Amino acid sequence: MKRFFSIVLALSMILSCFLFASCEKKRDEDDDWDDDTEDVSETEEDEDDKRTREEDSADRYTEEDEETEDKTAFKLGVICLHDEKSTYDKNFIDAVKKVQRELDLEDEQIIFKKNVPESKACYDAAEELVDEGCTVIFANSFGHEPFLLKAAKKYDDVQFCHATGTMAHTEKLPNFHNAYASVYEGRYLTGIAAGMKLKEMMAKDPTVIPKIGFVGSFTYAEVISAYTAFYLGVKEIVPEVTMEVQFTGSWYDEIGEKNVAKNLIENGCAVISQYSDSMGAPAACEEMGVPNVSYNVSNAAACPNTYIVASRIDWAPYLELICEKAMAGDAEDIPTDYVGTLETGSVALTEINESVAASDTEETVEKYEKKLKKGSLEVFDTQSFTVTASDDKNKNAATDANGVLISYMADVDTDSDFEADTEAVSQDGKSFEESKYRSAPYFDLQIDGITLLNAKF
Repeated sequence: MKRFFSIVLALSMILSCFLFASCEKKRDEDDDWDDDTEDVSETEEDEDDKRTREEDSADRYTEEDEETEDKTAFKLGVICLHDEKSTYDKNFIDAVKKVQRELDLEDEQIIFKKNVPESKACYDAAEELVDEGCTVIFANSFGHEPFLLKAAKKYDDVQFCHATGTMAHTEKLPNFHNAYASVYEGRYLTGIAAGMKLKEMMAKDPTVIPKIGFVGSFTYAEVISAYTAFYLGVKEIVPEVTMEVQFTGSWYDEIGEKNVAKNLIENGCAVISQYSDSMGAPAACEEMGVPNVSYNVSNAAACPNTYIVASRIDWAPYLELICEKAMAGDAEDIPTDYVGTLETGSVALTEINESVAASDTEETVEKYEKKLKKGSLEVFDTQSFTVTASDDKNKNAATDANGVLISYMADVDTDSDFEADTEAVSQDGKSFEESKYRSAPYFDLQIDGITLLNAKF
């Protein structure tokens, strides 16, 4: 009997579950029926659209991920002769950091090698950068070139870019490049500012003589072009001016540069400028109360009583170019021999220190800058200077009876014998065509009005 009741109870439970499930199914069907059939269709379409969007999104994210991966895989190696203590090197380092911000590069994508001398140490630094995954390597000093070139020949899958060098256009390696800028135009403009100051000083004090001084490093064309352009800028304002140049035989020698500047001041030079990389010369000027035109950085804070203005190459446009080309897979389009200009933003002046500069300096400098940009003014206008040619000096020059330059064979295609190989005077005879046949300067004439107190090559 007990078993009979158990069987009845089990059958009752099964029947209850069946009836409950049937009711739930009918409720669901009724609910579906109550919905608009158009809504059901839209739901199905939404599901299809959602699925399509997810597939497109997956494809898009894959492409973006690949771009991000390519970007993060890029590394730039930078070889510097000195560190931030050198105004020359600081100018490069600041440009690299500016480009890093503009291109949103991570810190690990920029690798610096600082205080690398012009020796095999440069080749070793380049190899280390290759080992660290750099796809573009940039070196900033003239003497780095032969060692960087050797690395370029060994590692042909890496791009090597070099500032101030002369060999890329003759070596013709697809992965070796030179770059410079028409910085002589900036030097000329700072000469205008210095000339304005000298003219003001002479008007206020008759004992001031029209003589300026220049602290040089080496007697390379790069330095000669710079100090000659500066002198011609001053001469535009003060036609009777003369200039003395003394070399240190070093790119960076703070004590030596300071001593040279003091010597030039003691010789009666009323304004001092430089092609040297330390604060030695500006510091001497501040101590002795002599106006100074600097190079690469503003010295307004350190030398508030004597600093006028400075010129520099802004390396950011070039560095941005080579980084973008490399990241886009277009490294072969990096120019073999790049020349930055005022127009590209590669030639720049710092702010003018109005508390030291003569009145109307900014307006006058802007007027001459516009002329340079328009091409109505040439820095090395052959009518603006004269040349004395002899066997000992300017032997590759030819002049007319008045000393006006009519021909000059320049050493453009670098070789071991430094042979004069390129006519540098324009066909119309109106100008010396600096930076036309290669990026690095080749103006190495000694023009009248400039006296070299020594020579350090």
